[in-house]
Order: sequence, then structure tokens, then C-alpha cells
Amino acid sequence: MTKMDKNPIGELMQNTMESVKNMLKVDTVVGDPIITPDGITLVPISRISVGFGGGGVEFSNKKLGETRPYGGGNATGVKIDPIGFLVIKEGVVRMINVAPPASNTVDRIIDLVPQVMDRVDAFIEKQKN
Repeated sequence: MTKMDKNPIGELMQNTMESVKNMLKVDTVVGDPIITPDGITLVPISRISVGFGGGGVEFSNKKLGETRPYGGGNATGVKIDPIGFLVIKEGVVRMINVAPPASNTVDRIIDLVPQVMDRVDAFIEKQKN
């Protein structure tokens, strides 16, 4: 066993991470498709943020050979934000955002990718015709 395996805080963190892993599945980020009566498919998309923290202490012991008392704890925060829906209609996929507008350049570029792809597809189709 490694030193981490013998440490109770390591066990606490491992148990916490396993619990979060079991709770958060791919279905949490990309939801189950919803098919409307007119044939439009909506797929909910979410963003997940997870934070961990923990600490512990071994108290000193006056008698040699006895195990030392241990105190510790940890905390986990999970935040799930719906960010939009993929809308699939007649083979065309669009993203409808429900999240606030992008706050930085990278987020803006990611938001524009579907629009750029649609324009490229339209341009290619126009060139073929």
C-alpha cells in the first residue's frame, strides 16, 4: 500500500469522487432526445462544474504504539447549468442557447461554430448547383 492508501483523507476523497462519478453520467450533459409531433428533435445540453476540497489531521498520542486519533472531512459541490438545445429538423442541426451570452473570446468562437458550419454547407451546396 502507498502512503496515500493508508491516509484516511485519501479514502474520503476517493469515496467522494466515486459518488460524484456515479451521479454524473453522459445523460446529465447530453439529455434524452425529445421528439415533437411535427418531427423536430430537441436534445437538451448542460454544463457541469464540480469542485472538491478536503483536509485532515492526526492528533498526537502520548502512548507509543497506539494508533493516533484522526479528524478530517471533505466537501464537494456540483453545479449543473442548462446551456441550450440541439434542434434537429430535416437533417439540419442548430444550437439554441438558453445560457447568457459568451463572456470571453473562446466562448464566442465556440458559439459561432454551428453558424459557420451552416454557411460553409450552404456555400458548398450553392457551388455544386
